[in-house]
Amino acid sequence: MKLIQVAQRATDLDRAAAFYSDLLGTEPAARFDPPGLLFFDLDGVRLLLDAGAASALLYIEVVDIHSTVERLRAAGTTIVSEPHVIFSHADGTLGPAGTDEWQALIVDSEGNTIGLVEQRPA
Repeated sequence: MKLIQVAQRATDLDRAAAFYSDLLGTEPAARFDPPGLLFFDLDGVRLLLDAGAASALLYIEVVDIHSTVERLRAAGTTIVSEPHVIFSHADGTLGPAGTDEWQALIVDSEGNTIGLVEQRPA
């Protein structure tokens, strides 16, 4: 079984397109308006932004959590939780063995909470 799509609430597709393009470092893969659907390709998993979708808590991997949070803060993004270690991976069960999992929480342009995650050597 493979996850193919996650939907996230977005009431303003133009605003959401700008926010997620900046966050993800890529442009949308497709837009269908009407009915108001915006897609991003996240390494083979579609992120669907749709006014009719429920709010989901997404966790997105970033390369450098501290610089990402500072860049987003400078752009006016609300930071709910500053970067901090949430788990140390002694084995490879839930992440790369020997790494610490860092997490921060932000609020996207549509009011959804988004988790940012970085795996960093312990």
